[in-house]
Amino acid sequence: MLAALVLAFPMPSHAAPAQEGTPIITLCYERADVRPWRTQAGEGLNFDLLRLVAERAGVAFNFQSMPFKRCLALLKANAVDGVFAVSFKPDRLELGQYPGGATPDPSKRMHIDRYVLLRRKGSALDWDGKALRNVDGAIGAQLGYSITDQLRSLNVTVDEGSQRSDELIRKLLAGRVAGAALGGSDARTLLDGPYGPQIEACPIPLVEKPYFLMLSHALVEKQPALAQRIWATIEQVRNGPAYRQLERADSRGARR
Repeated sequence: MLAALVLAFPMPSHAAPAQEGTPIITLCYERADVRPWRTQAGEGLNFDLLRLVAERAGVAFNFQSMPFKRCLALLKANAVDGVFAVSFKPDRLELGQYPGGATPDPSKRMHIDRYVLLRRKGSALDWDGKALRNVDGAIGAQLGYSITDQLRSLNVTVDEGSQRSDELIRKLLAGRVAGAALGGSDARTLLDGPYGPQIEACPIPLVEKPYFLMLSHALVEKQPALAQRIWATIEQVRNGPAYRQLERADSRGARR
């Protein structure tokens, strides 16, 4: 079954050459541009961070891109060693392991991002930080994303029929959903792009949360010291001067 899954969804990969004896860790990431964190071409701050981690931790990362739900399925099957960047959901604990276990350690995060609610300009839909108001239809979210749990807890109908953020916005503009819950970086890209004149963000974010590198159960169980070294190095590198300089360069728009 696992072989069939891998053959059905071939995974393009890219990795730096590894020295003999260096542990090679296969990481899956969503096949989408989520700036400034990552692009399908393997650029962005997530990759900057992980490449610095590889140097310091003495490992080599083999990056493979897939639709997000397939990454998670491969993690559960121990067909990849890890998936990034993943926010915490309790039901994901059966798929793999977070740094810190069932209560993830936010100091070991890769980054922090937020979800925002986009609406058509002129729409009365609103979010006051506790409740959604003037909801005249379903709220759209991307398939498999963690925000769906929060939306359902607010007693609204959730439409998970889109995998891509631009598909979701086209559905919003066509009136097929009342609002679109999107990650902050995706939302910024759309607001700055050709759809920008027709959409706007509710002022208060839906939620802000950390995103982690999840590692497979097999890797953590067989090589616990290696897993802990990778997670600890993520914290060290993220707080270090080399990565901070890359963050500053990105915030100034030096890399887009």
